[in-house]
Amino acid sequence: MPAITPSISDPVSNRIQLSINLIGAGVCIVLQKTHSIAGFISAEIVLMYQDVSFFSLDTAGALLLGCLAGTLADVDKPGSTMAKVLFPLSALLQLLKVKHRTLTHSILFMLLLSMFVMPLSNLYFWVFMLAYASHPLIDLLNDRGVQLFWPVPIRIRLLPKVLAIDTGSIGETAFRWLLLAISLLLLLGTHLISPLLHIPGWN
Repeated sequence: MPAITPSISDPVSNRIQLSINLIGAGVCIVLQKTHSIAGFISAEIVLMYQDVSFFSLDTAGALLLGCLAGTLADVDKPGSTMAKVLFPLSALLQLLKVKHRTLTHSILFMLLLSMFVMPLSNLYFWVFMLAYASHPLIDLLNDRGVQLFWPVPIRIRLLPKVLAIDTGSIGETAFRWLLLAISLLLLLGTHLISPLLHIPGWN
């Protein structure tokens, strides 16, 4: 797999790269909010695990990929951002009568998808897969659940209906803010604050 691009060491370039990373993340989060933030967090986790510098082109690409991959499963939902961006695929799924939170939210589809994105670098492969998987994982908190084991027609949810998080509800807004707080903590703690403090084991 391709090697990770070296980080940018020049202070001016660092500031430019930081701005690009943050602006790109902000744009992605606006696209589809909750799932984009979850995808962003997924990318942060992979970047932390692989010890990739925040001030690098690979990080910018990984964060952008995470935001987009986190929303991708909703290509099966007519009117969604991904359905509009990937209209031919969305139209095909509608033609095949694929319902929302079935095929594209299933373990089987994710396994097939992992084979398709295998040519990506190790960094981007894991960012894509973890960000994509975050989508059905979050949808398991919805009252309608997900056909995680499609084509078996059984919908699974993690919470009882009274505690489930409905799309567009106050509960989803609160959950989104929680995800955003986690994302900022990871971003500031791991990539900005700890290097200044020289905390062992953190880069």
